[in-house]
Amino acid sequence: MGANVTKINAFLFFKLPAAWWTGVRLRSIDDEKAVVTVTHRWINQNPFRSMYWAVQGMAAELSTGVMVSRHIQQIGKPISMLVANNKGSFTKKAKGRITFTCTDGHKFREALNKTIETGEGQTFWMNSKGVNKEGITVSDFSFEWTVKLKAG
Repeated sequence: MGANVTKINAFLFFKLPAAWWTGVRLRSIDDEKAVVTVTHRWINQNPFRSMYWAVQGMAAELSTGVMVSRHIQQIGKPISMLVANNKGSFTKKAKGRITFTCTDGHKFREALNKTIETGEGQTFWMNSKGVNKEGITVSDFSFEWTVKLKAG
């Protein structure tokens, strides 16, 4: 997966089509923060005329995992990553464009460095908040990521 926004969004189309077709898009990424948006549409709605929770989860997960994946690619070591657990809470109907932001870029570096140094897998939690155009939080997700060196 390439490290820029255009390449990552193309990756979504080919490797995560459910995210692509429901409108999940990476907007920006750097070492500390990733921003992903998704707009409420017919294809991603629930029976209550708001965005389905799983679509929000895809956008939130992307905002956390894309930074980890990008960093793994930059260091060039064979490291696998996987979500072990997640938590989500919903406080308002998700309508219109929802922006998911993760500012936990610092959390994975220590775990990756320790994995490389010790060869042992590590876990860490990253958070992503989804806000509507008024800046009101509609959902809040946390993902427990695991990283470990690949065998070989």
